[in-house]
Amino acid sequence: MQKLKSILFIIGLMLALLSGTTIYVAIQSMSSLTPADSYEDNGVYTFVPYQVLPIQVKNTGATGRYRRMNPTRTVYMVYYQDTAGRGYRWQEEAGSRALGQDTVDAGVGVQRRVLTISDRGSYITVEPEETARSYTAGLRQRYVRVLIVSALYLVIYLIIYGVIYIRRGL
Repeated sequence: MQKLKSILFIIGLMLALLSGTTIYVAIQSMSSLTPADSYEDNGVYTFVPYQVLPIQVKNTGATGRYRRMNPTRTVYMVYYQDTAGRGYRWQEEAGSRALGQDTVDAGVGVQRRVLTISDRGSYITVEPEETARSYTAGLRQRYVRVLIVSALYLVIYLIIYGVIYIRRGL
């Protein structure tokens, strides 16, 4: 029973540290979020697929020895370019090389809204019904949700730990 209590304490402490780190990262991300006014809407463009390429990404799905032996994994990206010839590009992950190649062979266009950030000289593409305001609001909402869940866990952890500490002291 004592071993189980110590394991639960360590797990709870690790989750509390993870929550604290998550709160820090969410606050940093919210503070560096580009305001909606900084985006310029360039309109909706049609993007067509033109190639599939394998890329290496960090292997986050594996654990333990398998992750150490295979720190990266191969994913296939379908690359799109706009049909207007403005030089805009967009990419999305395909399930496999064959599925990606089927997408390229079909050549079906995808509608994306292009939002430019003129002071950085860059751009992003979003769904056609999204605007700069809805895009930034969605990001902000995601960060707030992460903050709330992490803070809630920390509060519950501290309350439980405080109750246990007070009971032991009395």
